[in-house]
Amino acid sequence: MHYAYPSRKSSNPPPYLPRSSRIPRIRRSHLRTIALLGLAVIGLIWLFSGGSRHAGHRTISGKPPVVLVTVFDDKSEDSLYIKNIRENRMQYAEKHGYGTLLTKTSDYDLKGSPTSWAKVVAMRHALTKYPDCKYIWYLDQNALIMNPHLKVEDYVMGASKLESNMLKDLPVVPPDSIIKTFMHLKGEDVEFVLTQDKEGLASGSFVVKNGDWAKFFLDTWFDPLYRSYNFQKAETHALEHIVQWHPTILSKLAIVPQRIINAYSSNDHGEQYKDGDIAVVFARCSGTGDKSCAKEAERFSQQWRTSFSRA
Repeated sequence: MHYAYPSRKSSNPPPYLPRSSRIPRIRRSHLRTIALLGLAVIGLIWLFSGGSRHAGHRTISGKPPVVLVTVFDDKSEDSLYIKNIRENRMQYAEKHGYGTLLTKTSDYDLKGSPTSWAKVVAMRHALTKYPDCKYIWYLDQNALIMNPHLKVEDYVMGASKLESNMLKDLPVVPPDSIIKTFMHLKGEDVEFVLTQDKEGLASGSFVVKNGDWAKFFLDTWFDPLYRSYNFQKAETHALEHIVQWHPTILSKLAIVPQRIINAYSSNDHGEQYKDGDIAVVFARCSGTGDKSCAKEAERFSQQWRTSFSRA
């Protein structure tokens, strides 16, 4: 018995229903508008997030040109000595139109680290408080500015001055560190100016140029990892470590002769102060006794006051 074959399917199937073709046409008609709107939103986000600052850089007005930072020890019992140091800083800053950040170690939570680490946090604090300053000069509490005529932005950070003063191909940590300062660094590329004394890098007086690099440097220096190492000289040995093993930091460092910004009151530990130097630092002075910081300051107090009154 033969069965009839099923009927053939038409080779001309009916078109799709019209309702399914309208949606794509609507989407295509609005595609250009949607794309333009999306680009506009992305552009606004980029603009307000700082993308227009050329890879995170911002224009710094240089007002004030320099911020002077000093951190005072809360344990210091000689109020007249501290008053003398504060007055010294304020008079110098006012003469040149500089900003100041005169703060205390107790102002910062150091998470149990030695109080000397406060200088790093204070420098970062200064960048936040004075975002348009050009340079920040950190000077230890136990120091006096002696020459009111010298400006940091010219005498220390001027490109030509740096070219002639920076010590090139110098072991970073004397006497025989295999890591040395760059030989071909230009003055205009320097972001960090520091000195050495007889024992190594000297962090009692240094200058940092404001900018993204400064923030990176200070954040790196204060990294909890380095604070956890319990270096014998705390932040100073941490600085020696990162300068030697972080080329990004070494490449912006200029080491200058000690008397440029960090002359000592005696030659026991480094280059001794001479008349005309910008500052004198009472290195390794004690809290009490004949070699107390206050007695060291007495030797220079009348001199700085006379110099400032004539300036």
